[in-house]
Amino acid sequence: MNTSIVVQNLKCGGCVNTITTKLSTIANISNLQVDVEESKISFTYLNEADALQVKEKLKHLGYPSVEDSNSLTSKAKSFISCATGKLSK
Repeated sequence: MNTSIVVQNLKCGGCVNTITTKLSTIANISNLQVDVEESKISFTYLNEADALQVKEKLKHLGYPSVEDSNSLTSKAKSFISCATGKLSK
């Protein structure tokens, strides 16, 4: 099945690199695409548990979905994830 998650704090290619790297380690996730302009992550998954795992991983990285709160902690995590993504390019 295909789905998309609209997230907060997605700003640049560094964010995209981190998100792509971290989400590609989740089993049963494929066709991962990150759209910075729309702040949207799209992917194919096998079951609901996989999709929920992606959402939780994004939240842990500092990119909570638009339905979740965007705390100062989330903003700080996304800043670090972004910087890490820029350095590992």
